[in-house]
Amino acid sequence: MRGRSVILTASWLVLLTAAQILAFVAVWRFAVGTEQGQLLDTIALTGNSIGQRRIEGIVGGVLNAVSLLSLLVATAVIGFIALIRVRITLAVVTVLLILGANLSTQALKFFIERPDFDVDEAREAAGNSLPSGHATVAASVAIALVMVLPPRVRGWGALVGAGYAAAAGVGTMSAGWHRPSDAVAALLVVGAWASAASLVLLLTQRDTAQVAPEDGNRQVTAVLAVVGLGLLLVAAVALGWTDGMRATPIPDFDRRQLLVAYGGSAAGIAGTAALVTALVLLTLHRVVPRHTGRGTVPPAD
Repeated sequence: MRGRSVILTASWLVLLTAAQILAFVAVWRFAVGTEQGQLLDTIALTGNSIGQRRIEGIVGGVLNAVSLLSLLVATAVIGFIALIRVRITLAVVTVLLILGANLSTQALKFFIERPDFDVDEAREAAGNSLPSGHATVAASVAIALVMVLPPRVRGWGALVGAGYAAAAGVGTMSAGWHRPSDAVAALLVVGAWASAASLVLLLTQRDTAQVAPEDGNRQVTAVLAVVGLGLLLVAAVALGWTDGMRATPIPDFDRRQLLVAYGGSAAGIAGTAALVTALVLLTLHRVVPRHTGRGTVPPAD
């Protein structure tokens, strides 16, 4: 029975990794490689001026916390948590997850070329900005932390982590640092690395590892999945409505039209963060079981 469960879980993780890579490619090809995608991104980003002064302090606080130093400190803390739980493989894999996701983002940002369709003249010199480095840092740290937390606090960690990743992603758009697609692409990069890391952890388990079904955090997973899918539906509706207005010059968009585009994009970023976290949490009790099977059965975390 355990062998069958491992095969099914491994197959799911392989499919999930591939699906998120394909989703990333789809976002990249549409948002960067087409005039339609660039225009929709620009309309949404133009809407960030609505209420910006009211939230710039909060946005600045969230984004200023994302730096190379904070990334190094967070990575060290995550590795330490895994080590004090005597999970050496988990420590190594989660650190590699963070490093891999962030290095991938920087490499992709460098190699992806942004065609000039004369859509966003103000940012033409900036070139490509997909995926977002800030969103990748926030999401990779959040997901890695969820993976090393003990089962009894893992659900709460997932809720906080998804919220933090969403806030950082939306914050980059609110501050005008990144287009909406940049943040969504970054979350997909982290999601792909997380599912690949989960596969490695699953395949390196001992045969005597014991999975506790009660560690599945089903309620939190369901909440994150429902919220994520709901927000993505809102984003799809807003995107469709904005697409119907794209023949209108951007300077002629009124406040309501910009708010729909901006709010829909924010919902898309937050929905992606929630869904990616839910997908990680879905199999985490199998990937990181409470009992590793090493020596005597340890007490519950």
